[in-house]
Order: sequence, then C-alpha cells, then structure tokens
Amino acid sequence: MKHAIAWLTALALAIPQTSAAESQTMTQDQQDVLNAIHTMTSNLQGNDIAGVMASYESNATVLFEPGSPVSDAAQLEQMFAGMAAVNPVFDYAGHEVIVNSDIAVHIAPWAMIGQTPDGQELAQSGLSVSVLRRQSDGSWKMVIDNPHGGRLLGQDQ
Repeated sequence: MKHAIAWLTALALAIPQTSAAESQTMTQDQQDVLNAIHTMTSNLQGNDIAGVMASYESNATVLFEPGSPVSDAAQLEQMFAGMAAVNPVFDYAGHEVIVNSDIAVHIAPWAMIGQTPDGQELAQSGLSVSVLRRQSDGSWKMVIDNPHGGRLLGQDQ
C-alpha cells in the first residue's frame, strides 16, 4: 500500500513544475503532453476522480505498486480516490517529454508529501515514466503510467 499511495500521488501525480528554460525549448506537442499531466494532477488534487479517469485511455495500465499493473477501471478509480484522500503535494525536479508522431513519453523525478487519514505524514519520491497517445481530437491521454520507474536503479522510496 505504501507504493500504491506514492504512485497514485505521483502519477498521476503532481502539477508539473516547468522551468522557463524547459518551456522555451519545448515544442507545442511537448507542452500539450505536459498540460495533460498537469490536468490529471489538478483533478487528483481537487478530488475529481472522474476528471482523473478522463486523463487515461479506457484500457490504460497504472502501476500503483512496482510490478503490479492495474488496468481495471473500477480498481483504478478506487486507487485514485485513495490517493486523493492523502492530500498529496508534489514537487518535480524537471520534466523530459519525448514525442514521436502520436506517441509520447513523459519522464519526471518527483517527491511527494501527504498525510494519511490518521494524521501520519507521508514522504515519498520516485521517477515517473508515462506513455501517452494523441487522441483523434488532438488531446493526449495516458496509456501507461508508472511512478516507480527508478526502482530498477534503486532510486524509488
């Protein structure tokens, strides 16, 4: 559950903090991908689970725990609701967005603080790796979301 809370918080995780230098060198597609991440994070922080779910394709896969992918929509909703309950606050150390045609990868180191319903502070960090696809209307939605991308390097906590 520790990783589930971290992932939900991270994933979807946080309002992207983009430096002026990053945003000046990004293409419109890259900025649109960052905006998709920002929208999902804002919805999560606002406890708008329907809005969070709208940020993902219907068959999306999210790893709330390392090595445990979840693709069932009802389970995703439940996990995101649990994440919103900890009132997470995210900080990103930067963003890398790679776009090739209608597929994009978003990579971002993150740190999160939150509070469990019983008042215990949560502090976690990791490396978020998300794959997004451009939709027919031009918007971007997440297909795969893994906030534990650094675990193989021993970096996720």
